[in-house]
Amino acid sequence: MADLRDAPHDTDSVNAVVDLDAPSQPPAEEATATAATPVPSAERADALLASHPVIDGHNSLAPTLLRRRAAGHSHDLEQGENFLDTDMPRIRAGALGAQFWSLQVAGDADDDVRAVSTTLELIDLVRDLIASCPDSLRLALGAGDLADARHCGRVASFLGPVSGRAIGDSLATLRAFHFLGVRALAPAGARWADKGLTRFGQEAVREMNRLGVVIDLSGASDETARATLAVTKAPVMFSHSAAGALTPDPGNVPDEILALLGANSGVCMVSFDPALTSRDGRAPAVSAVADHVERVRDVAGPECVGLSGTYGREAETPRTAGLEDTSCYPRLITELLDRGWDDTAITALTWGNAARVLRDTEFLARAAQGRRAASTATIEELDDARR
Repeated sequence: MADLRDAPHDTDSVNAVVDLDAPSQPPAEEATATAATPVPSAERADALLASHPVIDGHNSLAPTLLRRRAAGHSHDLEQGENFLDTDMPRIRAGALGAQFWSLQVAGDADDDVRAVSTTLELIDLVRDLIASCPDSLRLALGAGDLADARHCGRVASFLGPVSGRAIGDSLATLRAFHFLGVRALAPAGARWADKGLTRFGQEAVREMNRLGVVIDLSGASDETARATLAVTKAPVMFSHSAAGALTPDPGNVPDEILALLGANSGVCMVSFDPALTSRDGRAPAVSAVADHVERVRDVAGPECVGLSGTYGREAETPRTAGLEDTSCYPRLITELLDRGWDDTAITALTWGNAARVLRDTEFLARAAQGRRAASTATIEELDDARR
């Protein structure tokens, strides 16, 4: 964790859920009438999402479109098409306010050089996608772009996470990706982050902290997660994971790591992927995802849970019943309200927690840049390894 020199101002974290203009309080007589006639949970969910929309941790539309492009297919994001689960009509219906667009390459890519070039193609594809939807999407390079985009009726669009393999064991490549707008990186799959962190891996974590690149631990081994949490001074995120105690899966987070995440003040963006939320082989529904959200909240803390639809896939991909596409976030919020969640907890879940992680990461990066120059360390020097 950060020492006092690196700690973000308390007022910054306290204001995590007020990036958007909070609705004014109703007159006393109106409040009394509301108390007498409870507002249905679905209406409450819509009202809350209108002021504090969802920041989603992971959408894999870009890799999906890149594969389909190779087969000669195209996708009209503004109009929407049935063969994918992500388009602007459904994004608007779901009250999505910000999206991390995944740039992760398949694990079976030919080699690290191919991983770098494929990631560059994905960056180019997402930038073109944003440019093609100027009235709907806005490129986001920092926390300040969140509210700005929302006030203009746009979805703040972050580039990343990229795969750890994609930096090609080079911190200079990491900096080049940051220059191109990448704001999240997932170490999983990199040889310096296999079971733990090598010395080069530790240096990569410090360089990500210095740049303000969010570290995404989804898919990382428990050893790597523990090692990263021991080195990083910035909060981390799990961009698309769920609670391992409820669904044992390599992609999920065990309670031990969730507790460390709480101490780190990071965020676990709970995935809607049925592979990560099913129990005993049964197809999950909205209630199963809500169970995972509550487990993460109970173990890591209410300030450490967020949402990840894990959308961006073909229509035939298995889905969680009730959460089939990007229009469905209100259904989960309705379920949580029915379980007794209050407005403050919901707005932290949808917007505030992820916004705080972005803001704190930037604050710590500015502090680090005043004390530490860009690292020129190489994997050959630190790990006695060849690229």
